[in-house]
Amino acid sequence: METPAETYRDGDLTLTRWHPGDRDLLTRLVSGSVEHLGPWLFWATGGYTSDDSSEFLRLTGKRWESGEAYEYAIGEDGEVTGGVGVMTRDGGVEIGYWLASGWTGRGLMTRTVALLTAEAFRLGAGYVEIKHDELNTRSGAVPARLGFTKVREEPEDKPLAPSCAGTNHVWRLTA
Repeated sequence: METPAETYRDGDLTLTRWHPGDRDLLTRLVSGSVEHLGPWLFWATGGYTSDDSSEFLRLTGKRWESGEAYEYAIGEDGEVTGGVGVMTRDGGVEIGYWLASGWTGRGLMTRTVALLTAEAFRLGAGYVEIKHDELNTRSGAVPARLGFTKVREEPEDKPLAPSCAGTNHVWRLTA
C-alpha cells in the first residue's frame, strides 16, 4: 500500500497525523475518558499520563516512517474527538479506533472508517479488517454498518482490558 496523506477532510470531519506537539492534547483527551475507554482498551486502564502520550507519539512517528502504521487524530468542527490507526498487514490493512467520552453515537467513527477504508483501497490495499472484543458490540456496529463481513473469531492479544472476554470478532471488506 502507498503511504497515505497526513491529513484528510470530509466536511466537518478531519483526520490529522499525530505529532509530538500533540502530547498535552492527547493526555487531556484520554485521561478525561479513562472511565469510558479503560473497560475496552488496556492502555487506558488505570489512567493515562503525559509519559504515556509521549511514548505513544514516539512510536507513532516511528511506525509512520517505517510504513507499519498510520495513526491520526480525529477531529470534528476543529475539536479532537479520538484516534484511529491504519496498520499495514500482508496484502491489506487493519483499522483500530477509539472515541473520547461524549463523542460516541454520532456516526463520527462510521464516517472515519468509511473514509479510511476507501483511501486504503485507493492506495492499493487488497482488504481492510477491523477487530473488536466480542462483548464490545458498539465497536462491532461500525464494520457491520459499512458492509464488512464477519470472517472469524480469534483469541485476543493479552493483556486484556477489564470488560473484554478475550475473543476478537474479525470483520473484513475486500477491494
